[in-house]
This record gives sequence, C-alpha cells and structure tokens, in this order.
Amino acid sequence: MSAASPFPDSPVPDAVGRVLLGIRERVDVESIDRVWVFPPLIRGRREWGLVAVSALALEPTQRTLFTARYNAELLAAGTSLDFEIAAQGDVPPDRLPRVMDGVARRSHLQLGDARETEIGGDPEVFSALVEEYGGVDAPSGQEKEA
Repeated sequence: MSAASPFPDSPVPDAVGRVLLGIRERVDVESIDRVWVFPPLIRGRREWGLVAVSALALEPTQRTLFTARYNAELLAAGTSLDFEIAAQGDVPPDRLPRVMDGVARRSHLQLGDARETEIGGDPEVFSALVEEYGGVDAPSGQEKEA
C-alpha cells in the first residue's frame, strides 16, 4: 500500500483495492485497457463508490465497459464490503472519455471526476493499481463479487 492513501478520509481504505481484485476475478486482466476510479461518497463510517473498466471486446474497434458499484462500512468487528460488477455494453474507445464524464454527472452518488489509469493489458500495472488502493493479492478464489 502506498504511503499516501488516494482517499485519506475513507473509513475503509482498502475498499477500492478489494473491488479491483473482484474485477480481476471476472475480467481477464490482459484484456483490460483502462480503469477509472471515481472518488467515493463518504458519510461517517460508510462509503459508496464506483470503479469502471474498459476491456478489449470481440470487435477490435470496440471496448466492453464494466462497472463495479460498491458500498463499504467500518464496523466494530472489522469492515463490510458489498459490490456488484456489471457489463454495460460495447463502445468505441474514443467515446470513453465522454461516457465517463456522463457517468459522473448522472450518478445518484454525486461522484466527482474519475482518476483514469491506462492498464494496456499489463498484469503488473493492474497489480500496482490494486496495491495503491490497498488491495492485497489473495490466492485465486479468495476475493469474490458480492
């Protein structure tokens, strides 16, 4: 984990990292083109957020967009994390910036602008992103979508 948390006010600082691990269980990392992490909405000991991923599609001129909405809470006995990953459809890569802008504007969570990270299908770049957001690699099958 990096010295400075990307979201210093987060009550569950590893939530995004754990969501990214769940995405890796569903989407082949070598197909992941980009990841967008939206700043979470934080209220006390709870947070809600969104992570979006574009992956290579069957049609080479398209990308499949996946979103993972999550909610996390700091509890007396540890933390709670629930997330859902959904494929949203295919889109040309040049339209993704406009799509991400629309996601931020339309979200009921009132999220700010996303941080975009180019993965380029590189598992090491993806793992570094997981680590930056507090995720810890677990043996395959340990992290599952909720």
